[in-house]
Amino acid sequence: MTDSLRRRLLAALPLTLLPWAASAQPAAPWPARPIRMVVAYPAGGVSDVVARALGEKLAQRLGTPVVVENKAGAGGTIGMDAVAKAAPDGYTLGFSAISPLVLNPHLGKSPFDPERDIAPVASVMYSPVLLLGTQALQARDFQGLLAGARAHPGQVRWATSGLASLGHIMLEHIMQGAGVQITHVPYKGGGQQLNDALSGQFEVLSTNAGPAVMQHIQAGKLHPLAVGAPRRLESLPDVPTLQELKLPAANLNSVFGIFAPAGTPAPILERLNAEINRALAQPDVKVRLEASDNVPTGGTAAQFQRQIAAESESNARIIRAAGIRLN
Repeated sequence: MTDSLRRRLLAALPLTLLPWAASAQPAAPWPARPIRMVVAYPAGGVSDVVARALGEKLAQRLGTPVVVENKAGAGGTIGMDAVAKAAPDGYTLGFSAISPLVLNPHLGKSPFDPERDIAPVASVMYSPVLLLGTQALQARDFQGLLAGARAHPGQVRWATSGLASLGHIMLEHIMQGAGVQITHVPYKGGGQQLNDALSGQFEVLSTNAGPAVMQHIQAGKLHPLAVGAPRRLESLPDVPTLQELKLPAANLNSVFGIFAPAGTPAPILERLNAEINRALAQPDVKVRLEASDNVPTGGTAAQFQRQIAAESESNARIIRAAGIRLN
């Protein structure tokens, strides 16, 4: 076969039949299309608002739309499972608290392996957890709550957003540390829990800080007993942290961050981490977070990974000690 004939035959073949030719084509620069951000909670909440604010900043910096998709359920597990099963190409991100990664695996209920399937990108914020008394609680401070629980074991009811939720873990730490018995009332989410709290269906609830909760506190419908946070809140300066109340193990708060499917190329993860940190430093983003008593964090992916691992180990101990099981 002559060289001229060989060239004519090769030119007539589809490019897909020439793997060496296809591999020579340069890869498309990232990002070349819209990015999907899966928010593991319902629309309208603080986490959703923050995720959308971050999405706007990332879209500006990356030059491509960031489309927010709310995929709520199972305490964030459903949304994170969607992230874990997505292609690791930089076009799917997740916004979630770290609780689905640090709680569910120890309960044997996670549909994904957090260490194998999820890549932490950046910590975004921590959300303080408020311990609030309802109109059904006679006590007006934390010590009064404990005194009532000691005098009437099991009669004080504490509502959380679900079995094995962060609030449930805090409750177990308090019962263990203070030597009291309190009845756990698990809900399937925060909406009905708050409605029932306002009608006095139980004595105590734990919930993340946010504008709606603060309105009910200011109106006198709920009264703060303690807060899970590194320091007192500026909006509630007289409310002690659980650390101050000598219950450091219970002094927990919800840490939220951005995640990607494991296997996402390192240069993409590094670029995302840098842009998220830049966004968190913007005054308008900081104001939006702090107005709802949430605190911006940021930092490297490695720091975020270490924080997740440390909390996972701590929660594993209390889950085993308390015998928490998901039925």
